[in-house]
Amino acid sequence: MKTRRRPLVAVTGTLLAAVLTAACSSGSDTAAKHTADDGLVVSHVHGLGIDPADGRLYVATHQGVIAVPEKGSAKRVGDKADYMGFTVIGPKTFLGSGHPAEGSGGDADRGLIESTDAGKTWKSLSLAGTTDFHALKYAHNTVYGYDSTSGVLRVSTNRTTWDTRAQLAALDIAVSPKDSKLVLATTEAGIAKSTDGGKTFGKGSGQILAFLSWPKADALYGVDLAGGLHRSTDNGGTWTKTGTVPGGQPQALTALDADHILAAAQNGVYESRDGGRTFTKRLAISAGMGH
Repeated sequence: MKTRRRPLVAVTGTLLAAVLTAACSSGSDTAAKHTADDGLVVSHVHGLGIDPADGRLYVATHQGVIAVPEKGSAKRVGDKADYMGFTVIGPKTFLGSGHPAEGSGGDADRGLIESTDAGKTWKSLSLAGTTDFHALKYAHNTVYGYDSTSGVLRVSTNRTTWDTRAQLAALDIAVSPKDSKLVLATTEAGIAKSTDGGKTFGKGSGQILAFLSWPKADALYGVDLAGGLHRSTDNGGTWTKTGTVPGGQPQALTALDADHILAAAQNGVYESRDGGRTFTKRLAISAGMGH
């Protein structure tokens, strides 16, 4: 297997370094609804989603994709690969990126991969060997991916051919559900905004956030470096803190609607159904950090 390249954002952005190394405050921790099966290691989380086919929570981690049912034990659904970018785009249909399991061979950077059986198996769609998406968003029947190997935003309408857009040091991106040309990125200087579909971005400013999720036009969510959850109703112009994700350093954020929010922190995956005012732990993380 080829040697993994060091992501550009890890070199140029202190925001990522802060997320990976800084100690952050945590709120009160409710009892875990589920823990992983004995022997299943769950460490750093890279993505979260709910499969509309059955309502089950899926957690993309450094050691594979974990399914978390409402009742019963969490289980790894496929291989032990490192899933970086991850998003659920339809019933049993996931998009991902990352690196193969140690010793399994293949390209170190998997490009865009797809599962149509809820994470059990994956196939390569494009960019294998050249691209490692650390953020994947699906909106307007289009895939928007932040390529950590080159620090550029890539956009595809067919998941095979890609348009290369702006280069910037970012940790996460979000696309307006109302306007396909409005794209936001989290940077060490604040939120950077694009009004031309990611071809160009303004300078980062305002609220410093690690991760973003934008399910509805008036419900843009972001989590800061200390786990504070913020909501914007004006495309990121102003923010209101709605609560705090327990558990330490933020690792991932997915808002399904204005009230239903999934968030991963250092010690667990949490769910809120009241806009972030309260959280319940859905999955305990047994090892606080990965890479």
